[in-house]
Amino acid sequence: MIEVQEKQDIRKLSVDQLKSWMAEHGEKAFRAKQIYEWIWKKSASSFAEMTNLSLATRQLIDENFVINSMTVAKQQQSNDGTIKSAFKLFDGHLVEGVLIPAADRMTACVSSQVGCSLTCKFCATGYMERKRNLDAAEIYDQVVAIARQAEASFKAPLTNIVYMGMGEPLLNYTAVLKSIEHITSPEGLNMSPKRITVSTAGIAKMIKKLGDDEVRFRLALSLHAANDEKRNRIMPINESNSLDNLAEALNYFYKKTGNRITFEYIVFNNFNDTLEDARELWEFTKRVPARVNIIEYNPIAEADFKNTEADRLDKFAAFLEDRGVSVHVRRSRGKDIDAACGQLANKEK
Repeated sequence: MIEVQEKQDIRKLSVDQLKSWMAEHGEKAFRAKQIYEWIWKKSASSFAEMTNLSLATRQLIDENFVINSMTVAKQQQSNDGTIKSAFKLFDGHLVEGVLIPAADRMTACVSSQVGCSLTCKFCATGYMERKRNLDAAEIYDQVVAIARQAEASFKAPLTNIVYMGMGEPLLNYTAVLKSIEHITSPEGLNMSPKRITVSTAGIAKMIKKLGDDEVRFRLALSLHAANDEKRNRIMPINESNSLDNLAEALNYFYKKTGNRITFEYIVFNNFNDTLEDARELWEFTKRVPARVNIIEYNPIAEADFKNTEADRLDKFAAFLEDRGVSVHVRRSRGKDIDAACGQLANKEK
């Protein structure tokens, strides 16, 4: 039996690798740059779209490569305008991405893994098994699809990207950074890295690596408790990445990059919403230069946590503001379609 070789996704090749391949097959090297532009600047999902290539060249690359682009399996729109999409990958796996519209911005929330391995107790994705990492092109595809939704539904361009969907971005380090390279490159989507935020549950050695790599995007830490005992209970990753270790890593990152850090803090009713909790958070902000996003909790079926009461949230935020902390209270968006923070779980099969 003749073994059929599986075609490689052409997007896994660098432009130099593509030039070499084209030369080996009797094609001009500049054709590689044209293909690369079609892939990353024009977001082509098929070789047939590459109309400035000859039919023979298109047939040649079609015979040897594929573009494993994803498709929108399902799209839902919330009462507040938020759009959640279930994206189907080439191998049948699903991930979710969200468009969050606001008066002054259009934000894409994208996933970096199919599932997650970190088992945070309040997050729906944490109750899923991690199937695999996404590659850079699959993350890029989410951004392109959500940008098109922004244009189609709101006649507005995408302005911001947050890596806050399914998965832990720093456990898919290489692909996440490669996707950001394609998104920010002039040869790609040409977005400013300052409009991109990568959120981590807190992996100290990888935060330091971001500093060593002198990344230009912003970093957010999912904090949710500013003492180790409480954080251990809701985020098992804290047992091997204590707050002391994270403070050291975050200061290293800030020293290397000068990039702003954000602490994300979900307020759970009668767990981390007292003024003593606020005091601990204030003390932690004195150790690391950061602003604080206080986030309403969005209940999930798998956990018993509830959102704090409005007056407790207001007092919590006021305590921090009175002490000079930059605080933003982030209201939930897309709760009615399970698109809000912590709710992404691929209910569509």
